[in-house]
Amino acid sequence: MQWHKSVARQVQFQLQLQLFGRCFQSDYENCQPTQNKLFINNEFVDATSGKTFATFNPATGKEIIQVAEGDKADVNLAVAAAKKAFHRGSVWRQMSPLQRTNLMHKLCELMERDKHFLASIETQDNGKPFAEALFDVTISIMTLQYYAGWTDKFFGDTIPAGGFIAMTRKEPVGVVGQIIPWNYPLLMLAWKWGPALAVGCTIVMKPAEQTPLTALHMAALAKEAGFPAGVINVINGFGPTAGAAISEHPEIAKVAFTGSVDIGRIVMQAAATSNLKRVSLELGGKSPVVVFEDADIDYAVDTTHEALFSNHGQSCCAGSRTYVHEKIYDKFVEKAAAKAKARKVGNPFEESVLQGPQIDEEMMTKVLGYIESGKQQGAKLQAGGKRIGNVGYFIEPTVFSDVKDDMRIAQEEIFGPVQSIFKFSCIDEMIDRANNVQYGLAAGVITNDINKAMKFANGVDAGSVWINCYDAVLPQTPFGGYKHSGIGRELGKDGLDNYLETKTITMKLL
Repeated sequence: MQWHKSVARQVQFQLQLQLFGRCFQSDYENCQPTQNKLFINNEFVDATSGKTFATFNPATGKEIIQVAEGDKADVNLAVAAAKKAFHRGSVWRQMSPLQRTNLMHKLCELMERDKHFLASIETQDNGKPFAEALFDVTISIMTLQYYAGWTDKFFGDTIPAGGFIAMTRKEPVGVVGQIIPWNYPLLMLAWKWGPALAVGCTIVMKPAEQTPLTALHMAALAKEAGFPAGVINVINGFGPTAGAAISEHPEIAKVAFTGSVDIGRIVMQAAATSNLKRVSLELGGKSPVVVFEDADIDYAVDTTHEALFSNHGQSCCAGSRTYVHEKIYDKFVEKAAAKAKARKVGNPFEESVLQGPQIDEEMMTKVLGYIESGKQQGAKLQAGGKRIGNVGYFIEPTVFSDVKDDMRIAQEEIFGPVQSIFKFSCIDEMIDRANNVQYGLAAGVITNDINKAMKFANGVDAGSVWINCYDAVLPQTPFGGYKHSGIGRELGKDGLDNYLETKTITMKLL
């Protein structure tokens, strides 16, 4: 999820300067991670097995640090700690809502104090430009602050029942498992910690094996903020071991997963065959952005460019299908290609760089494979298309025109810096084509005609629709998808529902 790329890059950069001042990014390039173990019951501990694994800087391919490799035994310890912390007589369960609010605000204060350090280790671990990582820290703080305000606002109801008094009560589900991806490590942590902590759940989280470092620092900050032992636990590890142990654990009441459709299916199967735990999934996307002939073409080029290329195209709701009306198609393609060619790729700690590396060699190879597929199936390469250098995992910003709906680059999630531009002639045709994929996470439309905008918004199968903007996601707006893009919603009031049970209490009047 890109979160903050709803306006042209220059507007975003000016906002970053207003928020942060002009810091020198190179000052933070060599920050060293402070934590590399597992976090269980408010202590950093080695894995039971003693195993470790390396996390790498994708800009250089070099090892950053070895981190503890958790597996089923460690997940069991974390769940036991979380279960104890959730017991009805525990310190955490006896806290008032205001006390939970205060803890969450304290955590946010510590994040603000350490924001440059968090951004530095995020950039080293993930490869995103430092300015974007710094912005992600601020949005993560905003998300946690938003949910800190919800601790006393999830209500039950009183229900007319004749000779009875009937009421409902909202209660936390209990111990929750959370498995987050590598593309927005800190943001996805905030999306999941926020509602779970607000309602009073306890957490066992597995960060992506590629990007565990910010989650570990957040665990240290949670302890410093005063969260009781066992409320927050972080287990580094791999999907088939640590991730599977969370998904199938009989004492985890709910699991939240963000990642690919294939792994989402595995998580659901594990939940079903274990204890029928509830599941929320935020999965892939192949989101259309539609540009009508009445749009300002320069604004449309800028908006669709950021919709795709932000975060190196590594976003579940990237606007990866750009549909342009036939009357302005050729001019749009020319401008889009020029903008892609001008996008600077390189060291993410350099201030002028807009695009860093892909996360690892596997993803780089996958993206380059899609580019070759596009060329072989007849799409016209307008810009980019190649790897940059042989150190790190950099790919040129790539633009295809003359893309057809049945091509692989039109149907499959690429998760890289590849913009596919399609031509269309009428709105009804456009809506049908937009819906002709297995995903339904997001969509955008750029037009000055409100009737066209609303017809498209009402007709497209997507959980979020942005009109004359893109990725305008806010902490208070629900986010999630139709079809293969997932189950449930995160953010907003709806995000609380994933972590709540409804209890009905009925009393007879005597």
